[in-house]
Amino acid sequence: MIRSLLETDAQLSLRLRVAEKPGWLRRLAIFLAHSGDSWFWGLGLLAVWIFGNAEWKYKALLFVFAIAVCAVVVQGLKWAVRRERPEGEWGQLYRKADPHSFPSGHAARALMLSVLGIIAGPLWLAVMLVAWGPLVALARVAMGVHYVSDILAGAAIGLIFGLLSPALFQIVVPFIPWLL
Repeated sequence: MIRSLLETDAQLSLRLRVAEKPGWLRRLAIFLAHSGDSWFWGLGLLAVWIFGNAEWKYKALLFVFAIAVCAVVVQGLKWAVRRERPEGEWGQLYRKADPHSFPSGHAARALMLSVLGIIAGPLWLAVMLVAWGPLVALARVAMGVHYVSDILAGAAIGLIFGLLSPALFQIVVPFIPWLL
């Protein structure tokens, strides 16, 4: 049964793959796949924290906190499960730095940020992140660094941490008043 599910997962993932197909769809998938990188979000949120008012500083710290906690959980699961990434040439940085695919950290981060966008607003940010999040997850499959089940598990983790992070962050805030 499990073998059959994994085979179906691999076949579906292969059908969604565009990594080896030149063209605009591949270029879009590359852009989206990279747009979920932690360093990209870290730099962007640092800029928001430096240049933002008190409300935006708070939101930036909430997002950084959520990204960090989610990353620790995802990495723990990846090392526990140790599922190898799909074969492929694209994404050598990801393949070398993190050889495990399950669950997808990018999918977890993207969906978590989508939920936080809804919770923390404003509306324009929520709309952008809700549209962007699932596309990042699909782009990771399209570029051949994840299976569909990896992004589904990552998305579930992201949804959970998106909902829990604001409450968890409230526990941490008293210890970091100088950052607000």
